Amino acid sequence: METTALRRVTVIGTGVIGTSIALAMRRAGAHVALADRDPAALAQARLMGAGAPLAAGDPPADVVVVATPPSTVAAVLRDAQDRGLGVVYTDVASTKARILAEAELAGCDVSAYVPGHPMAGRELSGPAAAHPDLFEGRPWALCPHPALPAETLRVAAELVRACGARARILAPDQHDRVVAEVSHAPHLVSAALAARFAAADETVLSLAGRGLRDTTRIANGAPVLWCDILEHNADQVAAVLEDVVRDLAEAASALRASGRLRSGSLADLLTRGNQGRRHIADRVA
Repeated sequence: METTALRRVTVIGTGVIGTSIALAMRRAGAHVALADRDPAALAQARLMGAGAPLAAGDPPADVVVVATPPSTVAAVLRDAQDRGLGVVYTDVASTKARILAEAELAGCDVSAYVPGHPMAGRELSGPAAAHPDLFEGRPWALCPHPALPAETLRVAAELVRACGARARILAPDQHDRVVAEVSHAPHLVSAALAARFAAADETVLSLAGRGLRDTTRIANGAPVLWCDILEHNADQVAAVLEDVVRDLAEAASALRASGRLRSGSLADLLTRGNQGRRHIADRVA
C-alpha cells in the first residue's frame, strides 16, 4: 500500500475515475472529500468507502481533483477556486490544450492548475465500477504550462504516485496528439467495426469469437461522454482517422483488383500491422 504526504484531497465528480482516485487516496491515508451534482453517484461512492461528502467549512485540500467531462472542467475549476476548496488543482479529462485555454478564458488561476490525465479506465461507468488499483503501474500524463510553478507540479505528481501510477510529463499539445493516436481514434475505429453488428442476427453472432470481442471491447464507452471528448480533440483525431481510412481504402481497392495480393498494398498493411502489434505488446502490459 502506498502512503502519501497529502493529508486532504477533494474529488469533484464521482464517476469511475474520480471514485477510483478517491479510493486509492483513502487507502494511502488521505482524508477525502467528495462532491457530485448527482446525489445517487455521491451516495454510492460514499457507501464504497471513497470518502465523505464535501461540507461547508471543510479546510482547503492539498489537491482538488476535477473528475468531470471535458466541457465542464473550466467552469468547475473556476467555481472550486472561487470557493477556495484547495491549494493545488488538477483534472482527469482526456484532452488538455483546449481545456487549458478555456480555463484561462474563464479567469481560473492556472498557476495552481496542473492539467492531468490518468491513462487508465474501464468500459463500465459510474462509481460502482471504480477500484483503488485502477491506476496501478499505469502512466498518468501531467501537462505543465508556462505559468505552472515547480512546487505545484510536485504536489500533483505526489497524487499520481500515491495512486500507484507513473507520472509522464508532456506538453498539452503533445498530449493531445498522442492520445488521438493511442485512445481517441482507436475508440472510433472500434465503434465503427462494432456498429456493423448492431442489427446482426443469431446466425452471424453464432460464429463470432474472441477476436471480434476483443477488437470491439472499447466501443462500449458512453456516447455522450465520448462525443464531448472527441469534440475537444477533433482536429488531432480527424488527422489520425484520415490515415486509417487511407490504409483501409487502399486495402479495399487491392481486394477488388485482379492480380496477386501478397506483394501489394494489402500485404504492406498486414506487415505494418504485425510490426505495430509487436511494438504494442512489448510496451503495454
